[in-house]
Amino acid sequence: MTHNSSNSAVSDRHLVTEIPKDMFKAEHYFPTLIFSVKIPDSALLNARMIAAIYAQRERDRTGIRKSNFPELGGWHSHVKLHKDCRFGDLVRHIDATSDMMCSELGYHRSYRLNIGTMWSIINPPGGFNRAHIHPGCLWSGVYYVQAPSNSGSIEFRDPRTQNLMSPVVYLPNTKRPRMCWRKVQYKPVAGRMLIFPSWLYHSVNPNRSRAKGKAADRIIVSFNLSQKKRT
Repeated sequence: MTHNSSNSAVSDRHLVTEIPKDMFKAEHYFPTLIFSVKIPDSALLNARMIAAIYAQRERDRTGIRKSNFPELGGWHSHVKLHKDCRFGDLVRHIDATSDMMCSELGYHRSYRLNIGTMWSIINPPGGFNRAHIHPGCLWSGVYYVQAPSNSGSIEFRDPRTQNLMSPVVYLPNTKRPRMCWRKVQYKPVAGRMLIFPSWLYHSVNPNRSRAKGKAADRIIVSFNLSQKKRT
């Protein structure tokens, strides 16, 4: 009977079971992007828009029902504010931000992100917005015109429904890695603009402000962006 010494040497040697850190790599694909922009010197811009938004509500007390709840006092304007010269400064900020996004994402230079619709929402204490998406466009955004304390955070949910099928148990009292979050919230801050994929479900928590009168209202301007060929 012959004996294979090379095979014996392999079988007698223990395999390495510890993976060196330099041989372990996590690769991230299919990210969900949320762009955040702080508009400089926004106080004057916001004051002008607050006056314009309340004036429009006086002319159209009914407004539009979308994700808001009129029976709770929430008011939604028409969707063509980008055509109103009183909102021209905000439109210019949105256009500048859109150009930065196009450059960051490598979009074709012959196209730009164009505002298709733009509207305002006033949510008094108790008002909120149900979870929804924005069909028919690429990106959607919100700009905070007035945001008193505790006036309701916007909440984004993990769009990958399979992550809700079998919940993972994590270590208690430890911060999860960001890629493992199931939701993320942004507190409203006057002068901040958020832009996110239009397909990303989002909602707004109830306004719990204790401010007095109109100072308690959470006021935003939202908009939708689509890719359009430059002329």
